[in-house]
Amino acid sequence: MKGMRRQVVGGVVRMAATALLGAALAAAPAPSALAMETTAKQAILIDMQTDTVLFEKNADELMHPASMSKMMTVYMLFDHLKKGKLSLDDEFPVSENAWKKGGAKSGSSTMFLNPGERVRVEDLLHGIIVQSGNDACIVAAEALASSEEAFAEKMTQRAREIGLAHSVFRNATGWPDDDHLTTARDLALLAKRTILDFPEFYHLYSEKVFTYNNIRQANRNPILNDKTGVDGLKTGHTQASGFGLTASAKRGDRRLILVLNGMGSMKERAQESERLLDWGMREFNNYVLFKAGEVVAEADTWLGAEPTVPLVAADNIVVTMPRVGRSKMVVKAVFDAPIKAPIEKGRQIASLVINAPDVREVTIPLLAGAGVERLGVFGRFGAAMKYVLLGRSS
Repeated sequence: MKGMRRQVVGGVVRMAATALLGAALAAAPAPSALAMETTAKQAILIDMQTDTVLFEKNADELMHPASMSKMMTVYMLFDHLKKGKLSLDDEFPVSENAWKKGGAKSGSSTMFLNPGERVRVEDLLHGIIVQSGNDACIVAAEALASSEEAFAEKMTQRAREIGLAHSVFRNATGWPDDDHLTTARDLALLAKRTILDFPEFYHLYSEKVFTYNNIRQANRNPILNDKTGVDGLKTGHTQASGFGLTASAKRGDRRLILVLNGMGSMKERAQESERLLDWGMREFNNYVLFKAGEVVAEADTWLGAEPTVPLVAADNIVVTMPRVGRSKMVVKAVFDAPIKAPIEKGRQIASLVINAPDVREVTIPLLAGAGVERLGVFGRFGAAMKYVLLGRSS
């Protein structure tokens, strides 16, 4: 009867116990069988396809990112390149300020640029990504804004635009500043946006060595290799931040993003990063069931020219979940039944509700997969009489 709340669990929908729309999924704390800890002060591990959080620890706590800040500087350069405002062959001048503040004399990470020379944008990107050159960051900042401080304001503004809600940048390098702060969750999102927004440039993060001015330097990412599947992104270290790493690993069709910060040594950073990525790949998996537009279930109509209307998902239905919990997921299509005609194709008329142990309930909109016109006067009269006599809508 119209207005009655009905939950439909059909054979087709029950198959969805192996899947759900990943964009809506947020994992609850891992079950005891999958309990995980880390010595990092802040951490987050995310499945990039579904945005599922596999593990987190103080992920929204403000922290000093150190050189992981340079991912935002690189993002700004990539953005200018993609928009055609720059080319890889453009050259920027090296100022006395960039040389003094970010060069070898400062005792910081450096590309070993010389004052007065001009350096190609492509070389600067290698210098920032591979060599973590502070001088390279300052050269880029001064070329793209009136000063490093002005560039940092642009970094913060762009960060807000792409969803980094808590990040504030005071410089282009991650040099210690009390107000230069971010969160592990923000850095994970920055990594994801870099990978998705700039596929034509992301490969630079996998470069293992770079030589400039006859000085050869290796990438500081300790787990950048084929064995781990790690192909980016950036390390960081200051006394205030401890040792940190933002990494992304791809194995088969899965990609994970990991952020760790606040560790006590380079060795600890390398071991913890590899251990957590292995755990995430081993204990969780992605399961795909329905493709966009595929029928999930059927709903009865009220006074419709068709007796039922197909329910479909707008996007592919994918779930990231513990391998041991796959068989315990329960899925229901929930809607007010019967659904009153006319029904416009593409209108949300139902929801898919997913429950599983140790995973928060997830609700996914289901759309009308076809339009259903309303019956004419005589048709409506006949349907009403059938309901009165037989107690059903069609």
